[in-house]
Amino acid sequence: MKWLIWVTVALVMMSGNAFAADCPKDIKAVTAKDADVSVEVLEFLVKPLTKCELEAEAKAWLVLLQEKVTEISEAEIAALYKKEEIEKAEEVESTQQDIKQAREEHDREAEKESAEQAKAVLKEKKEAEKKSTQDVLVQKAIKDATKKASEEDHPVTADAADKEAKEELKSALVKHATNLMAERTAVIDLFEVVLAELELKGGEIKEYNSYIKAVSGIKVDVTDASATWTTITGWLLSPEGGIRWAVNLGKFIVILVVSYFLSIVAGKAAKRIASKSPNLSALLSEFLVLSARRLVLFIGFFVGLSALEINVGPVLAIIGAAGFVIAFALQNSLSNFASGLLMLAYRPFDIGETVNVAGVLGKVETMNLLSTQLRTPDNQLLVIPNNSVWGGVITNITGITQRRVDLVFGIGYGDDMDVAQKILEDIVNEHELVLKDPEPVVKLHELGESSVNFICRPWVKPENYWKVHWDITREVKRRFDANGVSIPFPQRDVHLYQQPAQQPA
Repeated sequence: MKWLIWVTVALVMMSGNAFAADCPKDIKAVTAKDADVSVEVLEFLVKPLTKCELEAEAKAWLVLLQEKVTEISEAEIAALYKKEEIEKAEEVESTQQDIKQAREEHDREAEKESAEQAKAVLKEKKEAEKKSTQDVLVQKAIKDATKKASEEDHPVTADAADKEAKEELKSALVKHATNLMAERTAVIDLFEVVLAELELKGGEIKEYNSYIKAVSGIKVDVTDASATWTTITGWLLSPEGGIRWAVNLGKFIVILVVSYFLSIVAGKAAKRIASKSPNLSALLSEFLVLSARRLVLFIGFFVGLSALEINVGPVLAIIGAAGFVIAFALQNSLSNFASGLLMLAYRPFDIGETVNVAGVLGKVETMNLLSTQLRTPDNQLLVIPNNSVWGGVITNITGITQRRVDLVFGIGYGDDMDVAQKILEDIVNEHELVLKDPEPVVKLHELGESSVNFICRPWVKPENYWKVHWDITREVKRRFDANGVSIPFPQRDVHLYQQPAQQPA
C-alpha cells in the first residue's frame, strides 16, 4: 500500500513539473490580431488559453500598446515643435511692429517739421501759388501713401495668414494626440483582460502593470490655453474619455440609490423575520435590522466603485491594514464592542426595562455595540460603556413577571401582636394589585430594641411595585391608629443612681 502512495506522489510531482516547465518559443498570439475586439468577446477568447499562451498574448498586446504610445508621443512632439515655431514667429512679428512704430514716429516728426516750414512759406506766397502748392503736396502724399501701403500691407496679411495656418495645424496635432489617447485607453482595457486571466493562471503581471501605469493618463500643457482647451474638449467628447467616465459616474450614482432602497427593504425583511422569533430581544432585533441595512450599503458602495473602474482589491487591503491599526489604538472601544455582542447574545435586559448596572438605576432607552443609555428616575440620561455594564453585576428589576414587596412594620411591646398581624393580613388580602399566587407572607420577624417587628411580603407585578408599596404603608398607619396599635420609635431609658456623700475624715 505504501508503494502505491509513493508512486502517486511521484506522478503528481512529475505532472506539476511538466506543467511548470518553460514555455515553447514558437507560441504565437491570436487575440492581438484584432485590436477592435470588444472586452466581452476577449474575455471568452482568453478563457481556454494556458499560462504559456497567455504570456504570448500579453507580449503581443504590450507591443500594440507600445506602438500606440509611440504615436501619441510623436503627435505631442510635433505639436510642441509647432508651438515653438509659432512663438518664434510671434517674437519676430513683435520686433517688426516695434521697428514699424519707430519709423512711423520718425515720419510723423518729419511731417510735422515739413508742415511748419510749409506754413511759413504759404504765408509769404499768394493765394494762387498757395493753392497750386497744396495740390502738389496732396498728390505727393497720396502717391507716398499708396507706395507705402503696397510695400507694407501685403506682407502683414501674409504673416497673419501664415500664423493662422500654423495655429490650425497645432490644434489639429493636439486633437489627433487626444484621439490617440482614447485609442490607447481602449487597448489598455483589452490588455488588462489578458493580464487578469494570466494572473488567475499563475502568471506574473507586475511588470506589465507598471508599464500601463507609466503610460496612462493625459498630459495637459497649461501654458498654452488653446492646446489645453483642445485637449480637454477632445477628452470630454471622446467615447473612451469624458463620455465613458460620465456613464461610469451615472452607474455609480444609480447603484448607490438602488443600494439605499435595497437596504430599506433588507431592514424591513430582517425586522419581519425577527418579529416572528419570540426568543429574540428588542435589542438584538434592532441590531440585526441595522446590520442588514449597513451590509447592503457596504456591498453597494464597493459595487459602485467597480462601476467607476476602481480596483476594489487594494481598497479592501487598505481598509484591512487601517482596521488593524485602529484596532490596536482603540483597545478599550473593542472591549466595549465585545461586551455589546455578548449582551446581545445572552440578553440580560431589553429596551424599556429598569435595571441596576454599574451602580446606576434606570430604564434602558437604547443600546449599541459600544454603550448603553439609561434614563434615571429623575430624568437624567446616562451613557454607560458596555464594558462597565457587562463587567459588573446586572440587576434586572422589571425583566420578570413577579416581584416581591418587602415591608417591615414595628409595634410597641405593650401592643397586641395578634391584632397587629390580623390588620396586616387584611390590608394585604384586600389590595386588588396583590397577587394571590404566590401567597403573601405576614410574620412576626424579630424583637427589636424598641419595637416588635413584623415582615409583610406581598407579590405583585413589576409595574405595580411602588403603588402597592405606598398604598400598604399608608393603610397600615391609618389602621394602626384606628385600632390603638402604636408605632414606636427608637428610645433609650436612662437610669440615674445617687451615691451618698462621703464624710470628711
